[in-house]
Amino acid sequence: MLLSRRLFLMAAVAILATALLRVPARADYYGEPAELVDRATSVYKGFLADPNMAWFRNNVGSARGILIVPQMLRGGFIVGGSGGRGLLVAQDAATSKWSSPAFYSMGSVSVGFQIGADVSEIILLIMTDRGLDAMLSTDYKIGADVAIAAGPIGGSAKAQTADILAFGRSQGAYGGVSLEGAAISPLDGWNASYYGQPVQIFDILINQKWNNRQADALRQLLPKPRRNAQPLGR
Repeated sequence: MLLSRRLFLMAAVAILATALLRVPARADYYGEPAELVDRATSVYKGFLADPNMAWFRNNVGSARGILIVPQMLRGGFIVGGSGGRGLLVAQDAATSKWSSPAFYSMGSVSVGFQIGADVSEIILLIMTDRGLDAMLSTDYKIGADVAIAAGPIGGSAKAQTADILAFGRSQGAYGGVSLEGAAISPLDGWNASYYGQPVQIFDILINQKWNNRQADALRQLLPKPRRNAQPLGR
């Protein structure tokens, strides 16, 4: 009887783990890129208005890039998984002009004694050139080559020195999940669909050759160039 229970538990865990490993591939909460842009715009507005995001609001203009993931789905029982789609905009170091968005997927799996599920709104501030360079790779894992830290919450909070600062707002209880090791990959199909032809993320984010006016509402919310502004790091 005890052996049967153990076999049943092992089978259930295996099935759940397989399902969670597939989360990033099934992270299709949006029918098209424009829907994600609209949701990301709403999420960004929410962060700016949140009284707990004073540091974020005051320092987002110093970021080299902003990755917005409107829905990061997480769930776990012993094996945890997460998945979501987001967009990245980059700020030109010389002109302070913000790019149009490039689309990415984010997913991870972690193992530990954890139970629960939630939906999180996540924004990553890319604070250094090294952090932005990592985002331009075809497949990048957070924390592999650059430093990531939790973004400071509250008006008097101070930021750690890191290439990437992670901010999140969540509805629901969940424990044991970290963005450390999460895989981020460009969504080439979505980028092509949004701009009407195959495009390179470098040309979207760095050369700023591509534009879609549908994203103007988001770009208008982004910080305007500030005189004598100093970057937090390189």
